Amino acid sequence: MIKLDVLSLLEAQGKSKYWLYKQLGMSYQNFNRMVNNQTKSIRYDNIEAMCLLLNCTPNELFLIDFEND
Repeated sequence: MIKLDVLSLLEAQGKSKYWLYKQLGMSYQNFNRMVNNQTKSIRYDNIEAMCLLLNCTPNELFLIDFEND
């Protein structure tokens, strides 16, 4: 299973989940589902925005959880 690992990137950069939420400008309900891996899809423009905000690549945003495949 592929998971969004944005919370650990935020922590490493000293930024909060709230900060990212405000930067992305999406509804809190959709944002919360996305960062808690409770969604089946993430729009490319949201992936791009997170990469630009966190100065990372899409490869750094995601991880593969082989145990829960």
